[in-house]
This record gives sequence, C-alpha cells and structure tokens, in this order.
Amino acid sequence: MSGETVGSRVAVALPVPLYGLFDYAVPDGSPVPEPGCRVQVPFRRQSLIGVVVGPGSADAPVSVRALERVIDATPLLETQTLRLLVWAAHYYHHPLGEVVATALPTLLRQGRSLDLFTCCWRLKAPEVPLDSLKKAPRLREAYQVLQLHDQRGAPEHILLLMGIQRRQLQQLAERGLAESFERPHEIAHSEVKLAQLPLIPNAEQQVAIEAIQSAQGFAGFLLDGLTGSGKTEVYLQAMQPVLEAGQQVLVLVPEIGLTPQTIGRFRARFHGPVVALHSGMTDVQRLQAWQSACLGEARIVIGTRSAIFVPLPRLGLVVVDEEHDLSFKQQDGFRYHARDLALRRAQQVGCPVVLGSATPSLESLHLAQQGRLTRLQLTERAGHAQPPRMQLIDLRGKKRDQGLSPELIQAMHHTLQAGDQVLVFLNRRGYAPVLLCSACGWQADCPHCDAHLTVHQQPAAHLHCHHCTYQSRFPAACPSCNSVNLLPTGVGTARLEEALRGHFADTELIRVDRDTTSRVGTWEKVYERAHREGPAILLGTQMLAKGHHFPHVTLVAILDADSGFLSADFRAPERTAQLILQVAGRAGRAHKPGRVLIQTWQPDNPLLHTLIEHGYHRFALNTLADRRKALLPPYRHAALLRAESPSHEQTQQFLRGAQARLLDQPGSKYLECWGPVPAPMERRAGVHRGHLLILAQERRVLHPLLADWWLALVQGPERRGLRVSLDIDPLELS
Repeated sequence: MSGETVGSRVAVALPVPLYGLFDYAVPDGSPVPEPGCRVQVPFRRQSLIGVVVGPGSADAPVSVRALERVIDATPLLETQTLRLLVWAAHYYHHPLGEVVATALPTLLRQGRSLDLFTCCWRLKAPEVPLDSLKKAPRLREAYQVLQLHDQRGAPEHILLLMGIQRRQLQQLAERGLAESFERPHEIAHSEVKLAQLPLIPNAEQQVAIEAIQSAQGFAGFLLDGLTGSGKTEVYLQAMQPVLEAGQQVLVLVPEIGLTPQTIGRFRARFHGPVVALHSGMTDVQRLQAWQSACLGEARIVIGTRSAIFVPLPRLGLVVVDEEHDLSFKQQDGFRYHARDLALRRAQQVGCPVVLGSATPSLESLHLAQQGRLTRLQLTERAGHAQPPRMQLIDLRGKKRDQGLSPELIQAMHHTLQAGDQVLVFLNRRGYAPVLLCSACGWQADCPHCDAHLTVHQQPAAHLHCHHCTYQSRFPAACPSCNSVNLLPTGVGTARLEEALRGHFADTELIRVDRDTTSRVGTWEKVYERAHREGPAILLGTQMLAKGHHFPHVTLVAILDADSGFLSADFRAPERTAQLILQVAGRAGRAHKPGRVLIQTWQPDNPLLHTLIEHGYHRFALNTLADRRKALLPPYRHAALLRAESPSHEQTQQFLRGAQARLLDQPGSKYLECWGPVPAPMERRAGVHRGHLLILAQERRVLHPLLADWWLALVQGPERRGLRVSLDIDPLELS
C-alpha cells in the first residue's frame, strides 16, 4: 500500500523538524481515518507514525503515496486537544508534527495499540528446576515472582514496580520459560466521594471558594496567597462540586518532587481515581495513566507541564499550582509554557482555571490589573500560624566558616536546642564552585564552556562542569606552575554539609539536591523525617523551596541573597525575590513562630529592603513600574532568536543577517531589536551562542511578521552548520 495512488487524501502531522503537513492517499476500500487517528506512513526511506489532522490539500500533487496502515479506528486525540495542539504550534512557531508528538506517551508514538490491553507475563514452563538458573540470580528471582501468579499472569507494570526489569522478562522468554500476552484493561467509572470532611475555611478562603464555584464557563482566577495560607484547601473545596457533577480536574505542579505530596493530599480528601503524569514514570505506567485520563476513568489528573496536553473528555476545572515557577516553561525543542496553555485550554473548553502562587509572576499580576484575571487574595496563614519574621545579617567585615556567619550558627544552636528543625538554603550544589591555585592564581575552567569546573568529592574527588557533561580527575598539581597548593574555593551544598556536621555533630542532617535525590524513594524519606518531631537540619537547593510543608521548621537560613539581584537578565530580581519568599515560607507553618535569617553583602540594597520590609506585592508593583518605563515584558511582547555554531563570527553573522531580513519586512517599524549580542555564557558545550531579542507592543503585529521570516530562516542555506531556535515569551536570556 505504499505506492502512488489517487483517491481520498488526509493531511498527516509527522514527528519531524519540518514545517507543514504531509498528504497521503487512503487505499481504495479503506475507511478514511478521522482527525486525531494515528497512521503509519512511508516517509523518505523510513516508516513513521503520524497523526491525521484533516483532509488533504487541494494543491497537493495528483499522485501521492498511500497510507501503510491505520492504527486507530477512532480518534486518539479528541477535537479539543487537537485544536489546542494546532494553536500551540502556530503560536510558538514550531512544527505541528513535533508538537503533536509531545502530547503522546512514548508507547503511543511507537505505534502501540490503544485497545486498552494490559501487557502481562506468565510462565510457559512452571516446573523448571531452579538449579538451571543458579548462575543467573536475577533471572531466578524473576522466575520465582512469576511462579506466584497463575496462568492469568502478572501485569508488566506491577512486575516493574516489584523491581523486575523488562530485560530479565525478555531473557526468560528467549529461554522459553515465560511469555508475554495482553488482556483487556478493566475500566471502572466510579463516583467520587469525600473521604474526609473539608476544613472550615476562613473568610478569605470562603470568598475564593465561592468565586471559583460560581463561575459559569471560562473564568481565570489568580489565587494570590501567602505561603501556608491554605491555597490547597481552596483547590480541594473548589473542585468538589466539579467532581460531584461527573467532571474531571487537571492539576499542574512544577516539579516531580511535589507530585507524591500533592497526590497524598487529594487522595486523603476524595475517594476516587487519582492519577499522576510525570517524567519519573515508566513508559507503561505513563501509558496506563494516560489511558485512564482520556477515557474519563481518572477524575483527578495531577502532573507536570506535559500533562497540559492529556485528553480529558469531561474537563471541568484546571489548577496551576506555583504558577510563577520556571519549570512550567519548556527550555528546549518545543518551547511552550504550560501555564499559558492552561489558560488557552480552559478558554477553549469553557471551564474555570485557577493560577495559584504566594509570589505571582509579573505577567499574571499584569493580567489581573487589566481585568483579564480575577485576583483572589489570602493574606492570613491557615490556623494560628503567623508569617515568619525576616532579618538581614550583614556579612561585611565578618569572618565566616564555610559561608556560615557567627550569628547564624548561634541562631541554629538555639533552634535545635529547643527541639525544632532548621532549613539551610544554598542554591549551589557540589563541594566548591572553583578550584584555585594559591601560588599563581590558575583556576580550573571547563575546556568547552565559559565556566569554572565545580569540585565534587563523591564518589571520588573530581571536577565537573554543570553546564555540559565534561568531567576530569582532580589534578595532583597546578598545570600552570606545578604547585600542589590547590584550594577548593567557595561553598557548595556538599561542602556546607561537611561544615554543618562539624558544628552540629549530634543532629540529624538531610541534604536535598540533584546529587542526592536521584534514587527512588528519597523524597518519601525527606518528608517522613521532616514530619517527625525532633531537632534536624534540612540542607538543600531550590528543590526544597517549592510548596513543601515542613511543620517543624522554625528557622530558615538563606546563605546568599545577592547574586540574583546582580544578574544582567532583567527577570533575575523577580525570580530571586520569588525564591527568597518561597524558601522563607517553609518556616513557622505550624503553631510555632518562624524566623528567616538572610545573609547579604549588600544590606542597603533597595530591592532587598522593599522585599523584606514591605513584602512581595510592593516589590512586584515597583518592578512592574520599572518594566513599564523600560517597555519590557509584560508591557511589550518578546521573541528570542538563539543561534549557536562552532565560531563566534559565524553565529554573529547569521544573527545580523536574520535581523536585516526581519527589518526589511513591511510593518517592521513596529518592532524593536536588541542585539545581536553574545549569550551571557557565550561558549557552552563547545559552541558559540548568540541572541537577538525582538520586542513588539502587540502580539497581533509580532506573530505575522515572525511567521514567514522564521520559516525562511530555518529553510534557508545560511543556517547550515548552525543550531537555531525561536523562543516566544522567553523567560531566560541564558
């Protein structure tokens, strides 16, 4: 069926970095697949899985290649989801085929059938002597696990959760000892009932709950509440009538680490199917959760940013928790923002959407000022908890022990002696950020990046670049002068852990950063210890800052508050303020008052003073006023052209040509271009990077000008040897 033919045609989106759709003929006698169905098609010299998005083009050649097979009898992506994907591809100027592929679990992209069959395994030879497997202990263990199940077999995802690897099952099959088969997946449409009674809301919570529940059709809400003010309780009570009406709720959270905690809160409140969707799941687990959601079985779907694309036939409410968080923005490939797509999806479906944060993004606050979002404020902490007291520690002229000032060490001693817990925040992992020769001043730099190598001590002393994959052994002597006086300089979380253990040897300490949380179950251990009374120190990076409830933490220590205010990125002060207050919000969430100590070399910084003395909202209003004067987002709309190549001149030459082509277009007088300039870290992973920032007052002017210009750029010969990308509404200028 792959030869050329004439007849009914369909337009197919293929997972390739090419703009446009591809027409294929439907073989004679075959039904025409509907939009949203997957098909297998010939493409150049390979066979690809694509998704039908509509009828073929009338301008296509008379003869086109035919579909190889139709995978889905009914649409896999329903109309509303497909409309969202088409809109997103147009808005972010990204190939539709890659956008559609983003919305599908890996197994569906590979062509697996969605007939709701569960992959199971069973023994073919249940009486094999185990001595024959004595040289393969892992295979023997897998065989013994399968022996516990009858001929109905065991679901593969259950076996994987039990620690059996897919490779071991396949090896048993190759020996003729086991076989895989599929059995129908049982779908249960159960009612959602309360598992526990809601808490009694305070007056502000009640106003917020009633506003969300009374919304008819699309309505956008900004739930602006202090940390610990009960935003999650508002979510839970707002969604109750939605669930009772038989509809579904989508909850987006920024990090995988927050997912188990959030699921626990929602399952404790509601009896009903709750599923999670995030990158930490196996392919089988993700597919099963996706199936449950798209059939309406899962009534509450909790996930990270990609969950915004999950088909939900009865969507009645969307919640975006910690809406300000940078994790909602995809930073490579298809550079979408899940918060903005949540607003668009709710608008298309006609349901309410709630954006929640203690430190709302300036974009969301601007929308509230314009009346496009309804701002709901929670200014009181839930129960009797009080906002933490914040205090600056002036580091000028003071000795420090691995970044710890004497005042901070003393405050930690008092807190721990009282039986409470301390959270120490340092947003720099590793042992030390720089290796320095004290004799000649040589520093260990990455050979591929404009960055220093970070010193790591585990599993053995080595140097590691946090911007690329480069690693090297710890040198025995300085390569410049042969001195052996090499000093790890600066403090990372690993070195700080060492110092804290020296000061507080009898106190339990848990370090939370990317180097320590890669193992399964780590977060559960962190939560278990944090919720248990008794003195303890929690040390970590921003992974500790986001939405966690640590009821026994009464002191938060922020070791370095200055670096974010000194960045060249105009968004850096906003992100720094958000991070400081998010970390500070971990203190005093229960009945004991909280205290926050912030070490700084610039105690007179007006931004820091505004934040500490007047709170985030005064800081945000002042920052918005500065943005208005400078005509920066959100008062203008931005697109960032990134380019990288093996040489500085090639990168800059391409960007200069791109700028000239853009400004030659009719209507370009409404645009302003900043650059081209080298990226803040120009050389990274061996390539030279540059930027061109494009600003316009109105989106309806910006996007039409970008569309043809960008298409010509990516298809033109001048981009050979370069990697280029277009970032709409960029959040980072790195």
